[in-house]
Amino acid sequence: MSGTKVLRSLLHELRQAAPNGCIKDSLAARYVLAQYKKFATTEQQFCKARNEATFLGQTYLTYLSSQRQYLEIYKEFHGRGERTVRDTADLVGFKLPSDPK
Repeated sequence: MSGTKVLRSLLHELRQAAPNGCIKDSLAARYVLAQYKKFATTEQQFCKARNEATFLGQTYLTYLSSQRQYLEIYKEFHGRGERTVRDTADLVGFKLPSDPK
């Protein structure tokens, strides 16, 4: 993944993690942008630190997206007390057999 894609993905994840969806005044967003500007290189210049910065950005991106996915799964499946058999079957995608009387 190129540096620009990682930066855009990082800012997207930070925007989703923000309580109001705005990262204009976010310290994390400012720090990420400052680091990407610091390690910016041209095509005629090889910089080992840029590769390290891209790797670190991908690591942060993985952490943020995993954290968001964990919270979504936790909200959906967290125990809310006892469930009926029908609710449990619907949760895991099974159908209960019909009981004709």
